[in-house]
Amino acid sequence: MAASPVSPASPASVAPLPDRPRVTQLRLSAFAGHRGAVLRFGPLTVLAGPSGSGKTTALRAYDALARLGGGAELGAVFPDPAACVPERARPDAQHRRGFRIGCTADGAAGPVRLDVAVQAEPELRIVGERLTADGVVLLETALRDPGRRTVQAAWHTAGSAPVTRAPLPDDRLGTPLLPLRVAGKTDGQRRVLAAAEQMVVALRSVFACDPRPGRMREPVPTGSGRLLGGCDNLADVLGRTRAECGRRHAQLVAAVRAGCTGPVEDVLAEPVAGGVVRAVLDRGDGIRTGLARLGYGELRYLAHALVLFTGPGVLEVDPVGEVPAALQTLTVLADGFDRGLDVRQRTELLRLAARMCDRGHIRFVGAVADASWTAGADGVTVVHLNP
Repeated sequence: MAASPVSPASPASVAPLPDRPRVTQLRLSAFAGHRGAVLRFGPLTVLAGPSGSGKTTALRAYDALARLGGGAELGAVFPDPAACVPERARPDAQHRRGFRIGCTADGAAGPVRLDVAVQAEPELRIVGERLTADGVVLLETALRDPGRRTVQAAWHTAGSAPVTRAPLPDDRLGTPLLPLRVAGKTDGQRRVLAAAEQMVVALRSVFACDPRPGRMREPVPTGSGRLLGGCDNLADVLGRTRAECGRRHAQLVAAVRAGCTGPVEDVLAEPVAGGVVRAVLDRGDGIRTGLARLGYGELRYLAHALVLFTGPGVLEVDPVGEVPAALQTLTVLADGFDRGLDVRQRTELLRLAARMCDRGHIRFVGAVADASWTAGADGVTVVHLNP
């Protein structure tokens, strides 16, 4: 799939936050239905295109890079790697096929590029990785001996030796392993560490969100109070967020009131028999409406609003613990962002997303079938995907 030119956001909304690492470009060199696609992201980005244009695939690639950046094993990130190989890709003489993805992270170290080549067949492994900044290759790995479960890595040193070489595992990304391998004694090594840290921080705090109303309607047991990607445990999380921050909860209630039918005085969780809780809307006249009575679009609207008002401490994400929260940005990936929403709901959610992204602590990438309804909205970057 090819990406057509981007509709730029307003300059005031895309003013860079130099101290906050952020992914500004996703490259799908050869991934499923994409070949040579370059997607550029603003703080609030909408991926638009008809069914089959690769919106979900693009979000899947972004989420995969995020998980790899967090140190996840390759097999856990790609349980069905053959599905990521371009359909018409032919195997080489050794019967190998694979895919290539990458991204750019901006921040204090300037633009840093990460490109990854993955072999999917006959066995899953990383066969090449490159981390670059300002045209300088800071880390490069390559598969030299197919019989070994390692890749040969070389990273920039700029000391008595221009590079340092060592083996790295072929089932994990090398970039997040660099802080364990690089001493940081030379300017070159410190440059490598700064670039690697920027990339990892930019990737780590990602929350892939696709609410499933069918599961949100049922009572749930109390647990960690961290929202899952399908928002199944929304009732449990509402109980936590309502108690933790009254101001933020009041804003959530106002947003729900704007997007749901009928009066809404409060949104809360109440215990029911069996040690579980259910989420309800307080109508203000003694009536409490359980989520089981809400429409499909209302439930997806409510879930997205809750996500936009919370942060990594409430969502099921794995932020970089050693980096202050003020230097991190949560990125929400919302597949089917407008699915089931009416005109009022999607307009309200877009306005809410723009407001939260403008503050700088949230970035948002949503997939929609048709982005015409976003026309004229401030701060929205539209990327059109063409089959």
